[in-house]
Amino acid sequence: MGHGHEHGHGKMELPDYKQWKIEGTLLQDVQERLARRRLRDPGLRNKAWRYMGGFAKPVTVMDVLIKGFKWGFVAFVVALGIECTLFPPKKNGGHH
Repeated sequence: MGHGHEHGHGKMELPDYKQWKIEGTLLQDVQERLARRRLRDPGLRNKAWRYMGGFAKPVTVMDVLIKGFKWGFVAFVVALGIECTLFPPKKNGGHH
């Protein structure tokens, strides 16, 4: 009894490799330098996805620093609210 085909799980569809172009990317320079030495990298197109679509935008330091800040701040406010509700600060007349 095999798995997969009975439940509608068939062959995984992969994107067409022809959609990735190295023209206009940093890989074009690599390809040209290799060509000057009469070399080529047949797998160069497999790396082109890194320079297209949403991957083409370089990650900045601010992207890294603020990536989870919004949800982290929300979690902090919720935790602070719960702590102040369940464990209110004691008022003892200014003494420590």
